[in-house]
Amino acid sequence: MAITLTEAAARHVNRYLTRRGKGIGVRLGVKTTGCSGLAYKLEYVDAPQEGDITFENHGVKLMVDPKSLAYLDGTELDFVREGLNEGFRFNNPNERDRCGCGESFRV
Repeated sequence: MAITLTEAAARHVNRYLTRRGKGIGVRLGVKTTGCSGLAYKLEYVDAPQEGDITFENHGVKLMVDPKSLAYLDGTELDFVREGLNEGFRFNNPNERDRCGCGESFRV
C-alpha cells in the first residue's frame, strides 16, 4: 500500500510550508459529500495524529488515516498548472467515476 507525491507536488508543499513557517507535511483523506459520494480533503499538518500512516516522497511527509487509505491506496498526488489555473490533481486508480462538477468521486 502506498500513496506518492510527484516532484511538482512536493515542491509546492515545501514552498508553502516554508512560507507558513511551520508544518511537517500534508494529510490526505476522504470525506462523504457531493454527487458521487466521496471528496478528497487535503490539509497541512503541524503534528501527526494517532493512527496516521506516513508516506514520504521527495522529502515531503504525507499522512493518511487508516479509513481513508482503503479509498486512496495507489493514489499519486500531483500539482499542475493549466493556463491561469493551478492546483493539486489526484490520480487515483480506485476511482470508478467522477461527478460532472469534479467535486466528488465514486470507488
